[in-house]
Amino acid sequence: MKKWISAARLRTLPLSLAGIVLAGFLAASINKFEWGIFILSVLTATLFQVLSNFANDYGDGVKGTDNEDRIGPVRALQSGDITPGQMKIAIQLTAFLSFVSAVALVVYAFGFDKIFQIIFYLVLGLLAIAAAIKYTVGKNAYGYYGMGDLFVLIFFGIVAVAGGTYLYTKQIDFTLIYPALSVGLLSVAVLNLNNMRDIDSDTKSNKNTIPVKLGLENAKKYHILLIVLPFFFSQAYIFHHLHSYAQWLFVLPYIILILHLMKVINTRNPKDFDPELKKVAILTFVYALIFGVGLIL
Repeated sequence: MKKWISAARLRTLPLSLAGIVLAGFLAASINKFEWGIFILSVLTATLFQVLSNFANDYGDGVKGTDNEDRIGPVRALQSGDITPGQMKIAIQLTAFLSFVSAVALVVYAFGFDKIFQIIFYLVLGLLAIAAAIKYTVGKNAYGYYGMGDLFVLIFFGIVAVAGGTYLYTKQIDFTLIYPALSVGLLSVAVLNLNNMRDIDSDTKSNKNTIPVKLGLENAKKYHILLIVLPFFFSQAYIFHHLHSYAQWLFVLPYIILILHLMKVINTRNPKDFDPELKKVAILTFVYALIFGVGLIL
């Protein structure tokens, strides 16, 4: 059990739940929050994240990308604690549970009346499962072509925040793109830190992430954009929906994020990105929480 808990990488959950939490607060700000939708959303997002972690472990493990050159924590296949066959079964089981949870969420949110919405969200669920698996698994794994950033932006940001809020409100609000992009870009920043940390081992393994393509110094400039743009997108949403000065509380995490950017700019050894990765993952969740609380105060 301990080795499976380790392989599930539960420490990654705050990042995957940031958008879900913010969606709940956005719904609560217009009195549309429902605990049933929130609980099922958290369960579904958790299963998607565990599926992604299992698949990432398997894909990089069988390709040999996770090797002695890798700086981060030792993965399950890399250590030999879990065999490829066992991990493959775990991926299949988690994918099944993820879809069952997604079906329960969609049916709870829409009942059986809104067929179009049900089909749309179930297709999104299938796409999320496919994206979680294909990041590193298979010959055409998109993570090896620098496409991971785009998929994180879509699923951790736009789908989680805008799509998650629609489950409560059943209304389209185009201004939701601002908080959705904010959470999405901060989530991409976590992936970028991971890829800057692994730039040397990824280069040797032909895993062409954005930092591998851009080079370390340009990847740092890209990282600055990923951190700074959410600040302005957050202000854009507040501009459209300002009702309390508490909404500006979201600037508090940015005090630490500014220090983080200074650290990133001055970092020369890739292994020094590892503690920053954990910091930004937690701050993304804190940002979502504080931004959300500001909406209802």
